[in-house]
Amino acid sequence: MSEKTTSTASDGTATTPDTPVVAGTAIAGTAIVESEKTAKRKPMPAWMQSKKIQPVISLVLLIAVWWGATSANLINSLYLPGPKAVWDAFVEANSCRPASEGSSRIVCGEQQYFLWQHLVVSLERIGIGMLLGIAVGVLVGFILAEIGWLNRIVLPYINFIRALPPLGYIGLLIVWFGIGDTTKIWLLFLAAFPPIVLATVDGINGVNRDRVNSALSLGASRPKAFLFVVFPSALPSIMNGIRLAVGFAWTTVVAAELNNGIPGIGALAYLSGTELNTPLTIACIFVIGIAALLLDWLILGITHLVTPWVGKE
Repeated sequence: MSEKTTSTASDGTATTPDTPVVAGTAIAGTAIVESEKTAKRKPMPAWMQSKKIQPVISLVLLIAVWWGATSANLINSLYLPGPKAVWDAFVEANSCRPASEGSSRIVCGEQQYFLWQHLVVSLERIGIGMLLGIAVGVLVGFILAEIGWLNRIVLPYINFIRALPPLGYIGLLIVWFGIGDTTKIWLLFLAAFPPIVLATVDGINGVNRDRVNSALSLGASRPKAFLFVVFPSALPSIMNGIRLAVGFAWTTVVAAELNNGIPGIGALAYLSGTELNTPLTIACIFVIGIAALLLDWLILGITHLVTPWVGKE
């Protein structure tokens, strides 16, 4: 049987030693409490944890909030019409209908074109501007990357053009080329050209020179070293530049189509806004946004296809 050890103080009073405290007891206790709380929480259903389902849930919630706010008349329908009004405007813009109630005259689409036709024309303009931007931008980028003194002279002007907003020089382009499609294509080209040049220069400057020297030492000519070493190494940067250029060109489409832009999705969005046709304006905004996402996914797919080695080195 163990006896309790006591000690005598200077005044003769018997004392007992303090009870020892085990290190980490408080932390362990807190962890146990937190684990018990976590165990009591209901786990999120597996279908809600899916990365594909979560964006859909957020979209449904957004539409529900939008519908609830407009149905409760919290916002004037002139400023924000309901989802049904926007959908009806989208359907009308892609179908034929009487010009007015009781009229025998039939009108199709908006501004004498279906909505999808407006979109296709805008995509054609962007496609031409982008092809020119890619062809000229990559070539200029290669030249600037190889000739240092020319790079120092020309690159500041390219950065200057990149910093200019499209509305800053659209008036000058109209003076030079008129109000036809030539002006719009030039504007889209100027939006796409600078980021492609800069991405090409960065890509070539980032090429590992040891790889180039190794190819040359093994007997490869300079054109072959450029074609099989430099260009593939710079291609991921070039594709990123093209992706950025497509985004810049797509955001420029409204400015490009402000003057005589019909048919064109940007011009339709602008004109419907000036006519206070808010449902059609929002429908055009959705179409522009969805088309932009699809274009971005397309560029990403092409990038993965032509640069399959990226991330595997």
